[in-house]
Amino acid sequence: MGRNNERFGQAWEPAGPFRRAGRVALDLIYPHRALDDDAPVQTPGLSVEGWSRIAFLDDPVCDGCGTPFEFSLGPGALCAACLAKPRAFDRARAACLYDDASRGLILQLKYADRTDLSRLFASWISRSARDLLAGADAIAPVPLHPSRLFRRRYNQAAEIARPLARLWSRDYLADVLVRRRDTGAQAGRSGSGRRRNVAAAFAVPEGRRRLVEGRRILLIDDVMTTGATLESCARALRAAGAAGVDAAVIARVKDPASLTI
Repeated sequence: MGRNNERFGQAWEPAGPFRRAGRVALDLIYPHRALDDDAPVQTPGLSVEGWSRIAFLDDPVCDGCGTPFEFSLGPGALCAACLAKPRAFDRARAACLYDDASRGLILQLKYADRTDLSRLFASWISRSARDLLAGADAIAPVPLHPSRLFRRRYNQAAEIARPLARLWSRDYLADVLVRRRDTGAQAGRSGSGRRRNVAAAFAVPEGRRRLVEGRRILLIDDVMTTGATLESCARALRAAGAAGVDAAVIARVKDPASLTI
């Protein structure tokens, strides 16, 4: 009897149907627009053409850095680069390739105040890094230097990490990492140049170490090229006592030797 009354109460709860009716009415008055070309769409997101152009990444990928494989090499397989030199982070995943299709969207988030794209990218990472998210205790964005944050007004990595942490009910560590010096842009630097540029650039403030110690942290950034920035962040987290560090990004460069960003 109690269960029947519970179902009856849920079915006739006024907020439910009124809320749904209000949502339908709003959709009719203000239809959803595609995030890439402003065309009308049924649900929030990209246009059909936009979806079809994105090179989403799924298994098989390198378990260390997320580089896509042409065929499966078995669970836990690593690419040649990760076998030759293990990374400072344990595993990394990317939602898609950084190419002509994804570049424009990512740069809009990064430089053009398109923070409305952050939830879309968070949903992409939620799918591609679901195994990393399942094992994470907390989520932290790669930080900007205060001077760059002042000019840009927001951190694109934080805009993705925040809704992602909420979606997975994970602790969001907004300021557990700091960038101690302005490293400038990585674009145009060689792989070794990028590593030198961000060496020891990140740290965990003493007052934030307790949020890191003994915990598995998932780092979030927008693009992974050589992985130098993510590795520098991972070293800082490990030095502060993190039990493990993984990384997830919107997109990765398929051939880091090209260094196009």
